[in-house]
Amino acid sequence: MSQQGRHLRCIFSFGTLQDKSGQLQANAYCENPDIVLIGNKADLPDQREVNERQARELADKYGIPYFETSAATGQNVEKAVETLLDLIMKRMEQCVEKTQVSNAVNGGSSGKLEGEKPAEKKCAC
Repeated sequence: MSQQGRHLRCIFSFGTLQDKSGQLQANAYCENPDIVLIGNKADLPDQREVNERQARELADKYGIPYFETSAATGQNVEKAVETLLDLIMKRMEQCVEKTQVSNAVNGGSSGKLEGEKPAEKKCAC
């Protein structure tokens, strides 16, 4: 799975979110992945399994954005996706900046010997 694909594929129910935090980190691109908590079916309040207060408390606990969405009406779907993409882009920019600073400190050299293959690693963000 590509690194970009990992950003959008971790979906858990409210009840299993805490239990899945280890799995989320194991499949994430770094130790502190970008996460947005989304409550769906905002257009069907009588069918809610989790009230908005509970969801917001969980989002606050983890320090993540929370959106009430509706796939049927499109309510907040675009805003939730844009927020996640903004978080991802900020992290990517930080990675690029760290790499540029590191290269400048090392005199523009990667520190590898000629012919040496670069080590595979996850983003150090």
